[in-house]
Amino acid sequence: MQENEGVSFSETFCACMEEVLKDQPVTTDDKEHFLAFAKGEAFEDGRMQLRTIERSRELLVGTASGLEKENAEKCRLAVGLGAMSGLLLLLILL
Repeated sequence: MQENEGVSFSETFCACMEEVLKDQPVTTDDKEHFLAFAKGEAFEDGRMQLRTIERSRELLVGTASGLEKENAEKCRLAVGLGAMSGLLLLLILL
């Protein structure tokens, strides 16, 4: 933006963030949700801009909560399998 080449903020922001996000372990949908507010049309109304940002945030929060639930289920499964493996090993050794 400092070079003042006539590129809009949204184009500069998207280009820079896509470069940063390509190295992150996020899905393509999450990247699109994150960049949606900047890629959208320039809203002159501040309220509409806030709504767009809030919608993107809600989508990302929903994805994060879904991943947390999935992680909790996997942890319970791992603990259960560990306990069953320990019992099997105990039976074999006895």
